[in-house]
Amino acid sequence: MALRKTRISALATLLAATTASGNLLAEELRLITWGGYAPDEVVAQFEEETGIDVKITLSNNEDMISKLRATGGAGFDLAQPSQDRIVGVQRQFNIYKPIDYSRINTGQLQASMVKAAQESTALDGQSYGVPSVWGTSGLIVHSSVADTVTDYTDLCDPAVAGKVSYRLKRPTLIGFAFAMGMDPFAAYEDRDEYQSILAKVEDKLIDCKDNVKTYWTGGDQLLSLLRTGEVTAAMAWDAGGWKLNAENPDIRFVAPESGALGWIDTFAIPRRSENEEAAYKWINFVMQPEIAAKITNASGNFTASKGADEFVNAELRDAYRLSFDEEAINNIKWYPPVPPGLEAMEGQVLDRVQAAN
Repeated sequence: MALRKTRISALATLLAATTASGNLLAEELRLITWGGYAPDEVVAQFEEETGIDVKITLSNNEDMISKLRATGGAGFDLAQPSQDRIVGVQRQFNIYKPIDYSRINTGQLQASMVKAAQESTALDGQSYGVPSVWGTSGLIVHSSVADTVTDYTDLCDPAVAGKVSYRLKRPTLIGFAFAMGMDPFAAYEDRDEYQSILAKVEDKLIDCKDNVKTYWTGGDQLLSLLRTGEVTAAMAWDAGGWKLNAENPDIRFVAPESGALGWIDTFAIPRRSENEEAAYKWINFVMQPEIAAKITNASGNFTASKGADEFVNAELRDAYRLSFDEEAINNIKWYPPVPPGLEAMEGQVLDRVQAAN
């Protein structure tokens, strides 16, 4: 009888502790993220090592903002918005909490990406994002023109006339501006200066029209043009270039001399996260090089984890190293948040370029 009472007492104590601490027996991390960023094998390994169940909701920037705005930052413990979609949203809706970088193992992260994420997600002296997955746009070139096309404006070289493609979208404006020796990001807060930069880029793009085979509008369309050789030089994303390189070693992605244009998807903690401790555990776990490599293999995009390329599948690893050495990584121009009104200005320029004879 005494033994039975002891067992009942111990069970009651465990149940009480469980209730008081927020259900320890079923600890959960609610993650809202992009497809490929939380592969099944990574989730399984995390759950086994930590005992924390991971509940995943696949999403995109707009959906993340909508869900967290509707709940005032509740419903999820960790989110993965792009770095340029945090400050404006936080200022308007207050859905995230500042990152405690003392809880982040920054030693396993690329320093330039940490700096970029901290700066682009900073508000009132605090940062709201940790770098996670990243990618760039730059140049996809055939080996026959690789010596000619080394920067964005080289797409206008007579040697590649009629065999060029790029989008009439803001990355093209930004890339051409950098290649022309200007800094459009530094002019974001000076509308007159930014308009002056856009005017010069507009003239350049109009002069370049004869070189353009077509302005691509979809990734599959561009890949087809490059596969058939109708286009030998294009401005496009790195992942597309690496995919083509796996099919044909003569085609590769090149980081332009003036710098590839980079985006970063971050880790951000919703303001009303119920398991902040698990969120930090997940961040530090998945940014271990061998784990981060599994995310790259699943998503096709590299992560901010330092040295993870050592563990990525060989074809993707080799294509990545051909595109990016340390100097090229440090020269990436990371997109900052876009101030209100700039996209309208850019749209007018792109419309005029499209309509020009």
